[in-house]
Amino acid sequence: MLPVLSPVEAGFFARLRVQDAAFSAGLQGTLAELAALRDPSELQRQLNTLAGCATTFGYRRLGQEARALEQRLRVLRAFDAVPAIDWTAWFGELAALLAWARIDARASAALQVP
Repeated sequence: MLPVLSPVEAGFFARLRVQDAAFSAGLQGTLAELAALRDPSELQRQLNTLAGCATTFGYRRLGQEARALEQRLRVLRAFDAVPAIDWTAWFGELAALLAWARIDARASAALQVP
């Protein structure tokens, strides 16, 4: 038996379904925008948004991976000087995440980074 929702709850879930559909419809565009970014602050902001939204709308693994990348980026940005090899590795991880997400962003299998 399904629980009876109050009008407030029903309205909330209706809005959530609309936002879920909008997130899903715009995800490929969001991934393309992330691929084009090079500014660390904007990348951190976008990854933070992606991590929160992805988790909220059922893209659990995508949200976890985006959050992990965001946290690694935060660490890199905390240092005055970061070797180019570390930035190259981080951008490689971002590229791997985006390639994986373009194929099946709702997949729950672990992201394989070479």
